[in-house]
Amino acid sequence: MVLNLSRYLPVLKWGRHYSRQYLLGDVSAAIMVILVLIPQALAYALLAGLPAEVGLYAALLPAVLYALLGTSPVLAVGPVAIVSLMTASAIGQFAAPDPQALALTLALLSGVCLLLMGLLRLGALINFLSYPVLAGFTSASSLLIAANQLPALVGMSSQGHTFPALVMSLWQQGTDWQPATATLGGATLVGLWSIRRYGAAGLSRCGVSSRRAGLIVKLAPALAVIVGVLCVKSGLMPSVALVGAIPDPLPTLTLPPLSWPLLQQLWMPAFLIAVIGFISAIAVAQTLAMKQRQRVDPDQELIALGVANIGASFSGGYPVSGSLARSAVNYEVGAQTAAAGAFTALGLVLGLLVLTPWLAFLPKTVLAATIIVAVLSLVDVKMLITSWHFARDDFIAVAATFSLTLLFGLEAGIVTGAALSIGLFLWHTARPHIAEVGRVPGTQHFRNRYRYRVQTDPTIVMLRPDESLYFANARFLEQHLYDRVVGDAQLRHVVLLCSAVNDIDLSALNSLAAMNLRLKDLGMQLHLAEVKGPVMSRLKRSDLLDVLSGQVFLSAFEAMSHLASQPFDDHDQSRSC
Repeated sequence: MVLNLSRYLPVLKWGRHYSRQYLLGDVSAAIMVILVLIPQALAYALLAGLPAEVGLYAALLPAVLYALLGTSPVLAVGPVAIVSLMTASAIGQFAAPDPQALALTLALLSGVCLLLMGLLRLGALINFLSYPVLAGFTSASSLLIAANQLPALVGMSSQGHTFPALVMSLWQQGTDWQPATATLGGATLVGLWSIRRYGAAGLSRCGVSSRRAGLIVKLAPALAVIVGVLCVKSGLMPSVALVGAIPDPLPTLTLPPLSWPLLQQLWMPAFLIAVIGFISAIAVAQTLAMKQRQRVDPDQELIALGVANIGASFSGGYPVSGSLARSAVNYEVGAQTAAAGAFTALGLVLGLLVLTPWLAFLPKTVLAATIIVAVLSLVDVKMLITSWHFARDDFIAVAATFSLTLLFGLEAGIVTGAALSIGLFLWHTARPHIAEVGRVPGTQHFRNRYRYRVQTDPTIVMLRPDESLYFANARFLEQHLYDRVVGDAQLRHVVLLCSAVNDIDLSALNSLAAMNLRLKDLGMQLHLAEVKGPVMSRLKRSDLLDVLSGQVFLSAFEAMSHLASQPFDDHDQSRSC
């Protein structure tokens, strides 16, 4: 029973071997993560269009639930930037007096989506979102987040969830910004950027280890929060906008509204939040797991994140995911088990009971600066350049996703980008590269006759389709073969090299049968070579091999040796291209 339950409750695996050494590492990591978490949670809640304390609520129960169900010992679950922006975009569609209630429903729906995908073991389906699409979406989202925080940085307000709308909002306000707010925000922005850019190198030159220097740099936002609070308390910045009093330092039980019209409008944004949140979380978890020579289970991670989001909906939070920055702190300090997340939540509770009166004096411009510095590092300009030189189709996917996300919003960008990526894949596989190959002199290797100097036979043509054969490309192969053989009076044998063919569906099987008959009418034979085992097993369940006019050869060399009109002489270059 324990073994069966441990599949869905990983805590039963590592909990049985928990030791004092694990406790020390987990508690140390939790303390450091709390210092990073508090400013991030407050800032991301404001980014989501919610009261600042909601970010703190979202960091409590979800972290505990993930600690019980998650398979990563270092993944820090809570508010993250992109999910916060997607939340703001989703609830911004409603003119609701209580956006926090909508956020609860959004968290519940996202959690249910993740949980169902996990129970159905659909973790691998997330791979259909290609890296170029994700890179374009992440970069555009980061720019949207930064643009969204610019008004708060200088004491203005903003409206809209697309880049043109945000720019127009700033343009209409003109010079209506607050000098004191802009001064504090600008100084914080420059300071945080300088520390992120030069801090680690400077500390290393002073003899600090690179690992410790990296941790100190990650704690810069916490230092900025302390400085901002002290500036306000001391009276140096009396007119800046503040987070304000937090009514309840700890969350209470909440019930998300579940009216049918609301569910109909929120399910698609909730599903997209679930997918993007899971992808970002699993990428962080797998990257750090590789460094520790461990593994994470994508299906169980879906379940853990689903339950964490459901927990957020009943504890006053909003949709959550895995944080890259906080997970990296967990890893670098030395978190040993997922209990580090539970200790983080416990420490945050104690911290809130003590720090809540001080957080009321936290300037919003400081939080805006921390968000801008954090998200701009996610803008991947190099990806655009690399994709342009490496693969133009990937560039199209990156550029389209990036542009559509900026111009029309997050949902339009990611959906269109994913559809375009799949469409480009289908276009390529529907028009596969088909090489005409010949024998490299002195070897048993066969290469493209238009790329290499090879030996061929005028009575044989050897074609190698570099793709599995299915309904979308079967007719393309058929037409390519006919175009090649018609009018060639010397040709007697057509050999299809299937070394790159991993599958043949029924449409392709019918096309092979049609090619066999037509070649037979032209006085030619169709042969197969280098057919993979699973493909051959499928062909044996059909009648193609019974009616095949030619033979099935183990290799291209065997086919050429058997069918050639005369033996090859490696010193004879008369038949070399």
